[in-house]
Amino acid sequence: MSIQSLGVGSGLDLESLVQGLLEAERAPKAARLDERDETINSEISAIGQVKSKISEFEEILEDLQQEGDLSSREPTIVNPSEDNDVLSATPTDAALPGTYNIAVTQLASGSRIETASAADGGFTDRNDEVLASGTADLTFKIDNTGDEFSITVEAGMTLAELREAINNSDDNFGVKANIINTGTDEGGAKLVFTSDVTGAGNDLQIVNTNDAPELARLTTETSTGAASNLSIEEKNIAKNAIASVDGIEVQSDSNKFDETIQSVRFDVNELSETDTNGDPIASRLTIGFDEENLKEKINEFVDKFNELREELDSLSGYGSSELENDGALAGDSMIRGFQSGLASILSSTVSDSSLGSLFALGIELTSDGELEIGTSDYGLGTGTSRLDAALEDNFDDIDTLFNSENGIVSKLLEFTEQYTKSKGVLSTREDSLDDQVNSLSTDRENFEIRMISYEQTLRDRYISLDSTVARLNQSSSALFAMIG
Repeated sequence: MSIQSLGVGSGLDLESLVQGLLEAERAPKAARLDERDETINSEISAIGQVKSKISEFEEILEDLQQEGDLSSREPTIVNPSEDNDVLSATPTDAALPGTYNIAVTQLASGSRIETASAADGGFTDRNDEVLASGTADLTFKIDNTGDEFSITVEAGMTLAELREAINNSDDNFGVKANIINTGTDEGGAKLVFTSDVTGAGNDLQIVNTNDAPELARLTTETSTGAASNLSIEEKNIAKNAIASVDGIEVQSDSNKFDETIQSVRFDVNELSETDTNGDPIASRLTIGFDEENLKEKINEFVDKFNELREELDSLSGYGSSELENDGALAGDSMIRGFQSGLASILSSTVSDSSLGSLFALGIELTSDGELEIGTSDYGLGTGTSRLDAALEDNFDDIDTLFNSENGIVSKLLEFTEQYTKSKGVLSTREDSLDDQVNSLSTDRENFEIRMISYEQTLRDRYISLDSTVARLNQSSSALFAMIG
């Protein structure tokens, strides 16, 4: 007799028996694999969180290392009137604190040239032809700077077309052309040239390159350097900006005064107001330490460190009760080593700095591992008073404390980069966890193969039992029939 399914021949529920035995074999081993899977994935996630939080902390460290970020100066300008915007200033971190009285009596300007009136040989309107026949060149240049470009004037080109050619030239160094219509027959239309190149001696020259007679009314000189003998008029020459600093006259070929005051650039925007006698009224420029910016940076440093510490404590801590789960990295030696390294750097001394340590700046490491601007007074003042004293007496040395070769920030970055860099500690840890994921996948595959083999063994065993019981049942039935 052929038995197609367990229990068909014997009438016994052998299928349930096999499934029960399979589940009893599978459950504990599958649970162990699932537990390993959960542990590995939790650890991978936790390592990612650690890496992200350390990177955030590194960002504030890198900000603190930006040149001048901790030693920046703050310019304060007081003008005679709120309506004034006489000047602005940009000090470097090397600027000495001080106050300066600055008056502006002349702004830098470029030259301005216009053609003559129609009555004096100029143009009657914008459609006047500049050149009747042939071609010729106009060269625009400034001798002092070497700036130069040329325009080819074509036969029949109008005044308006010449204006567009000048303004649209790719080589134009800052010359603008415009047409002013005077509205009178005597005045006609005037072509006005302005140059962006400022400073005394930087006057715009317009050269009649080919000495074309018709272009004489547009040029300041001939190709030989002789003055043009027709129509062009020069209305404004290029000028320097002129100011006085504490009564001393200073000049600049632009409206920017670099190093007139050491390590300070100030830009002049408009002329100073004058008093009833016509004398300029000075604006007051004060260069001081940017204490607010530095305080903000220090507090941001403290906050970011504490955010990192809180994240690490959460991931590596043990639950305080059975109801509270342990962190994914509970008791992890790598985290303990990292936290210990940070604490060691934060409590270290910096020989390059007269402040010596973060304690002198008012920053203390608490027993919980947090940073804070200390509130306790150890006979040296509270953290706030120590910070204020450092800002007042050792402003530039704060940058040294953080950013010198063996400064706090320099050492912290060198230390954290061992963890976050490519092939660093965290990257290596992630690689190891990836290997464990792959190994777990292999273990699951092998486990499924073993379960398939085990199931086949059970089925073979109970199919034989089913057949034996079926034969016994048949013999029993035949015996009872004979007796019957």
